[in-house]
Amino acid sequence: MLQTTNPATVPADAGVPAIARAKRYPAALYLSVGLMAGALIALQLAIMRIFAVGSWAHFGSLVVSLAMLGFGLTSAILCIAKPLIGRHGARIAVAMLILFAPLVAGSNLLAQQFPFNAVFMLADPQQKWRLLANFLLYLLPFLAGAGFLGVIFIQNSQGFGRVYFADLTGAGLCGLLFLLAMNWVPPEDLITVPLGLGLGGGALWLAAYGTRGGCIGLAAAGALSAGIHYGLPYLLDIPTLAVSDFKGIAYVRKFPDSTRIYRQPSPFGDLQIYASSYLHFAPGLSDNAAFNLPALPENSYLGLYLDGDGPMGVIRDLPPKDTAYFAYLPMIYPYLINKSPDTFIVQFGGGISTAVALRNNARTVTVAESNPAVLRAFLVDPTLGAFTGHILNDPRLRIVDYEARLYLGSTDNRYDIVDLSLANSAGLSNPGGFTVVERFAYTREAMQSYMRVLKPGGILSVTLWNKEDPPKSALKLYATMVAAARALDGADLAQSFFAAANYLSTTTVLYKRGGFTRDEIEKLRGHTAAMSFDEIYYPGIGEDPGETAALLEAYRNQIFAAASSSPLADQADVAVGSPSEPSPGAAALLPATLMSRLAWHHLIRGDWSEIADRYVFDTRPLTDDRPYFAGYVKTQDLPRVVDRLELLQDEWGYLLLWATLAVAAFGALLLVGLPLAFGWRTIFYQFPGKFGTMLYFTCLGLGYIMVEIGFLSKFTLALSNYTVSAAVVITGMLVFSGIGSLISERCLDRARATLPQLLAGIGGLLIAYAMCLDRALDWIGSQSMPLRLMYCFGLILFPAVLMGFPMPIAMTMLARLGKDRIFVWAWGVNGCFSVVGAALVPIIATSFGLSANLAIAGCAYLIAIAAVSSVLATDTRRRPAVDASPR
Repeated sequence: MLQTTNPATVPADAGVPAIARAKRYPAALYLSVGLMAGALIALQLAIMRIFAVGSWAHFGSLVVSLAMLGFGLTSAILCIAKPLIGRHGARIAVAMLILFAPLVAGSNLLAQQFPFNAVFMLADPQQKWRLLANFLLYLLPFLAGAGFLGVIFIQNSQGFGRVYFADLTGAGLCGLLFLLAMNWVPPEDLITVPLGLGLGGGALWLAAYGTRGGCIGLAAAGALSAGIHYGLPYLLDIPTLAVSDFKGIAYVRKFPDSTRIYRQPSPFGDLQIYASSYLHFAPGLSDNAAFNLPALPENSYLGLYLDGDGPMGVIRDLPPKDTAYFAYLPMIYPYLINKSPDTFIVQFGGGISTAVALRNNARTVTVAESNPAVLRAFLVDPTLGAFTGHILNDPRLRIVDYEARLYLGSTDNRYDIVDLSLANSAGLSNPGGFTVVERFAYTREAMQSYMRVLKPGGILSVTLWNKEDPPKSALKLYATMVAAARALDGADLAQSFFAAANYLSTTTVLYKRGGFTRDEIEKLRGHTAAMSFDEIYYPGIGEDPGETAALLEAYRNQIFAAASSSPLADQADVAVGSPSEPSPGAAALLPATLMSRLAWHHLIRGDWSEIADRYVFDTRPLTDDRPYFAGYVKTQDLPRVVDRLELLQDEWGYLLLWATLAVAAFGALLLVGLPLAFGWRTIFYQFPGKFGTMLYFTCLGLGYIMVEIGFLSKFTLALSNYTVSAAVVITGMLVFSGIGSLISERCLDRARATLPQLLAGIGGLLIAYAMCLDRALDWIGSQSMPLRLMYCFGLILFPAVLMGFPMPIAMTMLARLGKDRIFVWAWGVNGCFSVVGAALVPIIATSFGLSANLAIAGCAYLIAIAAVSSVLATDTRRRPAVDASPR
């Protein structure tokens, strides 16, 4: 039963049906709050999907993060205008409910008419204004939804724990509903999910508390929203989802003979497959193929696009005479040595690595693919099956339908070849693309898993896009593979590796269990020369980098000095080899090749860290705790690159995180300070513990969001997929925290003693998770999927329930102590600093690791202990507006 405000403090003509009739319709109150909270989280997810498909995912995160500042702006307005809530709260709530759906539909459609192009963000000032327009438009529906929730929180402040339970649980369950809806609703229509949830919440509210006029207004709002989303685009011939011209799918749609032959939206991506004679896909193909082959086979590929990115080449079932060009691809290297091998393909993708293995007489091929949408397309679609010759039905083939490294970590099978060719590679090559995404397939721990399952003499072959100069991703790959081999084999690795590269195309690294023989080295070198690839490393290369200092300084000058002063303008000035005896042909090598050779020399020697500290970019190995091909610009160098971002377009995703953090921090401080500036004496001056209260809710906002996003990233590996992880973490965190919020009412009578204990328990538990969670997830990842889901929910349960206590306890006590203005302000502080925490998480993860987020979140909860007394401070000069004792 809702505990209401002291009647003596409410005007008789307040006209607030929620207060007067809450006891009569409590279910409607909770359900409407849950649906509106669910509509807001569905709106966040929808915007992220729209930007992931239409442009690039970071901008979805940016807009959502900034839009969430709408909660802070709403709280600031409500805090200043608190007296109006008592007199007109019902009307305000109804107005917000009616406005929400038209604002969702109208803002989204209008935003799509002002698309921005990330590639021209620096060159064209209009792109910044277009991005700002998108932000402001998407902010509007958040203001309406937050306005409704804010009014309800104020009206029911004495029973905040129960209302907050409805808010969290509704958000969690509706987030799960949104993920399920992605199986049937295409990205251009996903905005209808939050629209429908908002209308449902409004209908419940108005049915219980509203007037006939309000119901008519909501019905009109629903009809208007449907007309905006479905009718206007048809009448005006305008897009409902604008796709950037620089997305891969935008190119294929412009080909005169392009035809879409397959589309299936799902939580695993909007998968589309196109056919066109203009599609060619031969990654890393040697230029010599043009001189030695009469022609490449025509119409051999379809283009597979996920969220508009690609293409991944889907290879046609070719007769043997048309597969001669396979010998000119870098993934052919391991088959030069191992004949009739048992092969493991880490990711199926479009099937080219699988086709190469089958055409090279592999005895067996085990292929892993963690995206079920891709497997479903190849196994079910008849057109695709006919084109590929039903490649997945080959009798030599075995399918593993989850993450390769999880399978390899638990299998007793051993392989002659493990092939990792361009897995998830589109994101590593798109300019400004998905740079800040976990790449667990490439981490040191993953490489160790691949190396462990090799038979004696078996080969791990890794091919990666290498389109950067100065080299970035390639150096991280080299460092990661050497670190994995050193942990497995010890210090002597000179015979274990072979590396070659095709300039501004791909790089391939071979690791052989037991080391390469002299004959094998000569065969590999002969093939490299025949393909005109660059030799990066082979056993016995005998390099002595005498120009290390000059090369490192040249690269730093290329980024940080004036272009005219860059020593790399004259490539012949930098060579590998001692000054007295330069290596043969060294002067003709390009700087990127020289840098790669230098890296291998020091990696094999074991002193790479000293050189890496002096290199212009961060080249630390990928680990499960830092699984990022991102964050190449070192933190201390950020101030030096702000005036030359045109040189770092592939880093915009990472640099945008810093911009988001700066904007979020500025916005948070501005909105938190707004009520202080406009009502210091009338709102805050008489209340004790103001700044301690701000510290308390700042710590809760930062801590909670850092745990949620940190769990989401960490659980991705154990659950094989980011979307499954999102479903588990979002649902588990919010629902379990909602349960904690509901239970928290039992602690109100002893809040002064209980809160410090709860905060200490949460902080200690999170720090323990930071130290031990990886080992638990490694074990969980080897279990069956039902068990993995159960164990992950179990890991989330205890901390999430405890984290549901501090917020409602503190908010309810503020209301009971008569700090009604601070009550609203505190809600805004929590929301504002949640946005700051969301921007901090990827920055901390790329710099210090995912575990650091959990540890810092734990420290935030521990710091909040010091502010408990401020939250519970009583103003002895003023009697509380309501009885502070619990009921």
